[in-house]
Amino acid sequence: MRILLIEDDTKTADFVRAGLEEAGHTIEWAQTGNDGLFLATTEAFDVLIVDRLLPALDGLTIVKMLRAGEVRTPVLFLSTLAGIDDRVSGLEAGGDDYLVKPFAFSELQARVNALSRRPSLVDVPSLLRAGHIEMDLARRQVRYRGRRIDLQPREFRLLEYLLRNADRVVTRTMLLEHVWDFSFDPKTSLVETHISRLRGKIDKDHGHELIETVRGAGYCLRAAL
Repeated sequence: MRILLIEDDTKTADFVRAGLEEAGHTIEWAQTGNDGLFLATTEAFDVLIVDRLLPALDGLTIVKMLRAGEVRTPVLFLSTLAGIDDRVSGLEAGGDDYLVKPFAFSELQARVNALSRRPSLVDVPSLLRAGHIEMDLARRQVRYRGRRIDLQPREFRLLEYLLRNADRVVTRTMLLEHVWDFSFDPKTSLVETHISRLRGKIDKDHGHELIETVRGAGYCLRAAL
């Protein structure tokens, strides 16, 4: 499963991420409500895990905004607020389940698994397209102008992120966070190396760069090419 965790507490986030990744899931972590709302509305996830007490934009507001925008991804609230009224307000805001901190990881995992088994209210597209490039998420296949492109797992994830943000500039920091799960800059050429490899596979024999370098800003996958 692909899970979005919106949690400002680093210890809790590390605990949840480590356990779910060991169970084979892919985790995206947003440390602020604004970042979480952006990801939840621009990318596809199977489950959202949302802390109620976030700074600036709180969890209840995030979920209300998602439901108002027709985002129906199942939501599990995490909270230190354990009262009946607190639970009710979370569910009435659009949450599907509510787990009180502190919690056992086994219970969290069971609740996440239960939410993932619920029938989806909307069809989540399994194909990403931008211009002549097509990514089949279900089959983990990529084609460019009809030609099959074999990618390593990290290259696939990098291209997926670029496709989801086609015609937008994505920064090096954004790529480190969402493709490598780094919350810091390792001061290496990691991003540049993988971009170069990806270009070598995609742009082969076509004479132009699908992934454009935006000087001083980052990278942009141009859908029109």
